[in-house]
Amino acid sequence: QVQLVESGGGLVQAGGSLGLSCTASGLTFSNYIMGWFRQAPGKEREFVATINWSEITTYYSDSVKGRFTISRDNAQNTGYLQMDSLKPEDTAVYYCGAVHRSTAFPPLNREQYDYWGQGTQVTVSS
Repeated sequence: QVQLVESGGGLVQAGGSLGLSCTASGLTFSNYIMGWFRQAPGKEREFVATINWSEITTYYSDSVKGRFTISRDNAQNTGYLQMDSLKPEDTAVYYCGAVHRSTAFPPLNREQYDYWGQGTQVTVSS
């Protein structure tokens, strides 16, 4: 079956950096657009960033643009989210998702995604 497994979360001070990974199995990774979402306590899951199957085209939410970098390595079935200049408001559970490449890019709504990981906690202290 399809599995997406996130790793790399943790606790960091404001201004610091963290890198997240999302490793996929059970699907042909290069056939899927990958996205990162996050959910803070009491809030809806919100879009963070997405990257097309081609490893080239990306799209970011305004709140993370210029601070976060999404990438992927199709040969390794893994996607990445590099988070720099972290702020306390970035604190959330971060989820990776996958949606088939036939979907119009960028897929910004969580309902569009076919598969999700279990999430990884990111906590930014002030």
